[in-house]
Amino acid sequence: MKTILNKIVAYINKMQPTQIMVVGFAILILIGGFLLNLPIATRSGESIGFLDALFTATSAVCVTGLIAVDTATYWSGFGHVVIIGLIQIGGLGFMTATTMFALLMKKRINLKERLLIQESLNQIDLSGLVKLTRYIILITFMIEGMGAILLSTVFIPQFGLLRGIWYSVFHAISAFCNAGFDLMGSVSGQFSSLTSYVNNFTVSVTISLLIILGGLGFPVILDIIKNKKLSKLNLHSKIVLITTGILIALGMVSLFILEFKNPDTLGDLGFGGKILAAFFQSVTLRTAGFNTVDLALMQQGSIFIMIILMFIGASSASTGGGIKVTTLATLILTVRSFILGKADIEVLGRRISDSIVRKSLGIFFIGISVVVLGTLLISITDPEFSLVEAGFEVVSAFATVGLSIGGSPRLSEIGKILIMLFMFMGRVGSLTIFMAIISRGPRKSAPIRYPEGKIIVG
Repeated sequence: MKTILNKIVAYINKMQPTQIMVVGFAILILIGGFLLNLPIATRSGESIGFLDALFTATSAVCVTGLIAVDTATYWSGFGHVVIIGLIQIGGLGFMTATTMFALLMKKRINLKERLLIQESLNQIDLSGLVKLTRYIILITFMIEGMGAILLSTVFIPQFGLLRGIWYSVFHAISAFCNAGFDLMGSVSGQFSSLTSYVNNFTVSVTISLLIILGGLGFPVILDIIKNKKLSKLNLHSKIVLITTGILIALGMVSLFILEFKNPDTLGDLGFGGKILAAFFQSVTLRTAGFNTVDLALMQQGSIFIMIILMFIGASSASTGGGIKVTTLATLILTVRSFILGKADIEVLGRRISDSIVRKSLGIFFIGISVVVLGTLLISITDPEFSLVEAGFEVVSAFATVGLSIGGSPRLSEIGKILIMLFMFMGRVGSLTIFMAIISRGPRKSAPIRYPEGKIIVG
C-alpha cells in the first residue's frame, strides 16, 4: 500500500500545475458525487442515482447552479451541508481551500504548492502568495458573514431563529461564490429561486452586492482595501471596475426597457420594483444564477442580451466564470487601437502587451467554439429544446451562471453529461484544460524563426 502511495505522489510531482488543477477539481467533484449519491443525502432516504448526484456535485463545485432536482425539497440536511461545502471549496478554489487547511495545521507551503496557488489564483509572480491566500480566506468569511447578518433580518422573522440563520448563511455563501443554489423551493414552489422576494429591497440588494463582490475577484478587492481611491488602483482593478459597472448598467437599462410592459416579468411591478428587478437580473448575469422573475417568460430580445452578458461573465481570479470582463476589455481596446492606427494598445496611460492580447483572443475563440459546438450537440441530444433554449443552457453552464429557460431536469442523460463537461470547462478554464492536455513539460524557446509571410484578411 505504501509503495502504491509513493508511486502516486511521485506521479503527481511530475505533473504540471495546470494538470494538477484539472485533476484536483475532478477528484473533488467525484467525492461530492459519491456523498450526494448516499441515501442519507435525500429526504426520501433513496439514492438519487450517480448521474444526477454527479451533476449536482459538478454544479456545486463549479459554482454554477444548474440543478437536476429542486435543492430545498429533494435533498436532506446532510445533502444541503455537502452542497454548500462543495460550493465554498469550489468558490475559493481547491488550492486555496487546501492551503487554508495546511495553514491551520501549521504545515509549510513548498514551492510546488506555491506554483499551484499561483495557477489557481491567476497571479503573475510567486511572491506573497501565502499571504494573499490568508487575506482571501479572511475576506471571504467576513463578506459572507456580513451578508448572512443582513439576510437574517428578513429570514429569521420569516422562518424562525435556527432555520433563519441557516437560510442566511446558505444564501450568503451561495451568492458570494456566484453559485445560485437556493433553499426557496419549500417556500415558494420548486425551482422558484428568489421570485417571492422580487420586491424585497434587503434580500435583492444584499444578494446583488454579494454577487458583485464575488465577481470582482480577490485581487481587486484587496487592491481596493489597500488603496481605497480609484486613482491609486492598479490597471487591472480599474479595468474590472469600469467594465463591470458598464455591463451592469447596460444590462439593467436593456432589461428595464424590454420587460417594462411584460405582465409575466416586470409589467405588474411598481416603478421602483421594476428598477430593483431589472438591476437584480443584470447583476445575476455576472454568473450567479439567482432570479427574481421567471426568465422563461422574458422577451426574446432580453434572452439574447442575457446570453451575451452571461458569456462575458465576471472577473479573473473571482468566484465567477465566463470569458471574463478583462478579456472583453482587451479585445475592445485592440479593435480601438487598430481603428485609430496605433502601434500599441493603450489604456489609462499604460500599454497592454501582445501576450495578453493573444491570450484574450485564444480565450474568446475557445469560448465561442465551445458554445457553438455545445448548442449543436444539445439540440441533437435533446431535440425538445429549442435552439435558443439549448444555447442558453450551454452558455449558462460554460459561464458557470446557473440560469435556465429550458429546464435542466428535462435534459437527457447524454445532455446532462455534456452540460457537466461545459460546467467543468467553465470553472477550471478551457485554456487551462487545453494547456493541461498538451503540456509536455517546460517550454523551450524556438532555436529558429521562420521568415514572415503575407496573407490578406478583411
